[in-house]
Amino acid sequence: MKQIQGTFIKGYVRIVVTGHMPEMFFQSCVSNGITVWDIKRESSKSCSGNIKLADVSKVKQLRRKYEYKISFKERRGYPFIFHRFIRRKEFVLSFIMSILLIIFMSNIIWKVEITGELPLELEEKIVKQLNEYGVHPGAWIFSIDPPGKIQQKLTEDIPELLWVGVNQKGTTYQLEGVEKIIVQEEKVAGPRNLVATKKGVIKRMYVAKGLPKVKINDYVEPGKVLVSGNLNEVEQSNEEEDEEKPKKQVLVPAEGEIIASTWYEVDVTIPLKQRYEHLTGQQEKKYYFGIKNFKLPIWGFGKPEFEEIHYDSLETPIKFLKWDLPFSIVEQTLSEKQIQEIERSKEQAIQAGIKQAREEVQLQLGPDATIISEKVLHESVENGKVKLYLYMTVEENIAKAQPITQGD
Repeated sequence: MKQIQGTFIKGYVRIVVTGHMPEMFFQSCVSNGITVWDIKRESSKSCSGNIKLADVSKVKQLRRKYEYKISFKERRGYPFIFHRFIRRKEFVLSFIMSILLIIFMSNIIWKVEITGELPLELEEKIVKQLNEYGVHPGAWIFSIDPPGKIQQKLTEDIPELLWVGVNQKGTTYQLEGVEKIIVQEEKVAGPRNLVATKKGVIKRMYVAKGLPKVKINDYVEPGKVLVSGNLNEVEQSNEEEDEEKPKKQVLVPAEGEIIASTWYEVDVTIPLKQRYEHLTGQQEKKYYFGIKNFKLPIWGFGKPEFEEIHYDSLETPIKFLKWDLPFSIVEQTLSEKQIQEIERSKEQAIQAGIKQAREEVQLQLGPDATIISEKVLHESVENGKVKLYLYMTVEENIAKAQPITQGD
């Protein structure tokens, strides 16, 4: 009979039965539900066969009914290998310590690489910033933020970086950065005019060079020449003027500021009731040892005395060399939050909408523009929200340099 499938994993033993007609004992084993295979006659009064390790106790109970002698010849399978293994305590301890050391070393940062064509000064600034985040060789991986958050912090804290990619490969952190090239507005060299960039009414003019082509309170359209850099001089004779003499063309780079009133139409929507969460800054941290969906608390017990709690979890897998083990360290941050509700009247909502519109327009035009006035053209209340349509008057510099080409 062939070996029963799976017996090596669960373990089996080979027994020798000695007595009168020993094969009858194996027949009794089969009759009592005990699996037996590979039966061989050893002599006229002995036979050997294999039984499962789990059936040894049943065989011993069955032997008491017969006058047979049973001896164990061989023990095979993983249970016996494991038993022999754990009997060597020094070897087992060394093996466990080696595995733990490898796991420990696999979860430490050994190298931080910065790639990309970056200046040396910028690389040093990145390294300094990473050290402040705790990202450096020898750092414990579980104690630092995930790559995505580090990437976000770097772009916020280092304005010179246009983009940075952070990637963790095993025990190495790789960063690839792109320097932000600040493109300054190209100044038009040589002779130029100043033209209008948008429609408006001229309020103030500051002309340093050039010939003004408009006056205060003039209405202009985009493209209108405000200050010309083309000056014409007429050569005059010391004795008398000669109208037929040719004019000498003089071209200069026009300079100045033309402040005009411009107009913008803005739509805003403000809710009458608003509910939002506010974090107070009070927080506690808890740590868990995670195994799939099960989490075992290892640090930070008890519940914080917060009425409302905001939960944030960060799960970092435990590595063995370059592989992720099915275990992880889970860091949970419990932050105190306060829920605030604001209920506005219609008038308050209108004032909040006007303020929001002014901020949006100011952000769009920049700090040099000045908002003079605003007027609500239309207002309505729908579904608990106030909708406003505003008309805003702004004073800003509408002049833009335009080179003078031949023939202008």
